[in-house]
Amino acid sequence: MLDGLTQQHPIPDELLGPLVDATSCLHDPELLRRSFAVNGYVLLRDVLPRDDVLAARREVFARLAEMDEIQNPVEAGIATGTSRRRERSPDLGAFWKSISEGAALRRVTHGPRLRELTGLLFDAPARPHDYLFLRPAPVGNATNLHYDYPFFAGGASQIVTCWLPLGEIPICDGPLVVVEHSQRFEDLVNPMRAAQLTGDPQAFAAAQDIAYQSSATDTLEFARSRQTRLLTTHFQPGDAMIFGGFTMHGSLDNHSPLNRVRLSVDVRYQPAVDPADDPRFFGSHPLGAKGGSYGEQKAAQPLGTPWVARQ
Repeated sequence: MLDGLTQQHPIPDELLGPLVDATSCLHDPELLRRSFAVNGYVLLRDVLPRDDVLAARREVFARLAEMDEIQNPVEAGIATGTSRRRERSPDLGAFWKSISEGAALRRVTHGPRLRELTGLLFDAPARPHDYLFLRPAPVGNATNLHYDYPFFAGGASQIVTCWLPLGEIPICDGPLVVVEHSQRFEDLVNPMRAAQLTGDPQAFAAAQDIAYQSSATDTLEFARSRQTRLLTTHFQPGDAMIFGGFTMHGSLDNHSPLNRVRLSVDVRYQPAVDPADDPRFFGSHPLGAKGGSYGEQKAAQPLGTPWVARQ
């Protein structure tokens, strides 16, 4: 893991660690749920149909190749460094919605296997949000550390994020990273939870900003001050990471020597019995967290546009 970078800084060995592999717990759902409770996530290896995942990768990159953003062969995911997206598809939100609703992609994100896996964690049938986040991240891009709570909760009693690599993602390509035991950082988590319960949006925003800024300014110093580590791994197509709203996560820097675009997708799941009427995330035209639907996502911008995002 010596090639991990965050905020353009190499990560010292003592601050970088491997994710706990929970695949062996699949035979015992209680053990799986216990692992989720202890770690705040479960890493499951080779649990999604590999052919379906690679088909989704081809589908997405083929659409980006039409915009002159990805070289042939598209499966390799090598960026051209140019884009004609604004010229060829000026409605960026509609273009990104069409890619995010691709048939091959949805077979992975909304297929029976992922429903089964999330159902094991809920100990009940599960259903996904209709709205998802597809993330092609070129070299130089990263996502700062953050908590998801409560952006995606809506009326659900439980919510989990399923993060899926759409292809191989070595450490140098900037994979997902989680902060070890971050669900136990009570000084960050409790103010968010309390502010949300009071319904005071200003108090919640202040608590969120404190949690975010504490890690965003200097990730390595944050890890040192918390006596914790940044956990990640070399992901393969078919792997799945599932984590809760109080697990701090982000990504490492993509510094691929091949100029390869890291491609991943995340989709939220909730118990099927819970209300599925939040217009932000459900329906044929979900509004998105800020009301801009798919157009509000950073990935709706032409590939290569610099971005460092909280979400």
